[in-house]
Amino acid sequence: MEPLINFWDIHGFIFIFFMFFCPRLTMLIATSVLFPFNVLIFAGWLLVPRLTVAIIATTIYWHTNPALCVFTWIWALSGEACEKHCANRKANG
Repeated sequence: MEPLINFWDIHGFIFIFFMFFCPRLTMLIATSVLFPFNVLIFAGWLLVPRLTVAIIATTIYWHTNPALCVFTWIWALSGEACEKHCANRKANG
């Protein structure tokens, strides 16, 4: 059985700050270190980076940091919804 990975043993508040404000760039750097940048991750990185971050965080850190994963999902879903709403409003004038 693999040992459980704790988010705070690997990352800190600076990582969270960069994930919040520029998730694509941070994922590009961090994901290539953790595991190969496969087609599925690339599609998520390109289309819905916040949702991809939430999925990766839940997969890796759920057992040790469930609160962090819940906040990640809230951030992902509200951020994507807000982004789509603002883009739709801008497109329609």
